[in-house]
Amino acid sequence: MNVAFFLTPKKDVVYETINSTMRQALERMEYHRYTAIPIIDEEGKYVGTITEGDMLWKLKNTPLHVSSDIEDLISLAVNQNFVPVVDDNDVFIGIIKRSEIIQYYYNKSLKVSE
Repeated sequence: MNVAFFLTPKKDVVYETINSTMRQALERMEYHRYTAIPIIDEEGKYVGTITEGDMLWKLKNTPLHVSSDIEDLISLAVNQNFVPVVDDNDVFIGIIKRSEIIQYYYNKSLKVSE
């Protein structure tokens, strides 16, 4: 016996193409009650699998208002590689990288120890 014994043919598989939007993939997964689907390119080659978890991670980064305190920034940066920053109208204005925060405090600690 080989793997073909268990194979569900492509025509019976729910999948998305690499050009699909997150929304299209999410709607398809929700409609079919799947938690993951394969992604293929224009030539039908397998590219990967997208999961609900992937989508949650994509949406995970909580934004911070530009007028927020440094404590708020650090509390978000603990769990995020970068923190999106928005203005008072919630318009995206940039990001703050966790590595920049660490570098800032590292440099500051070097000056204190001198």
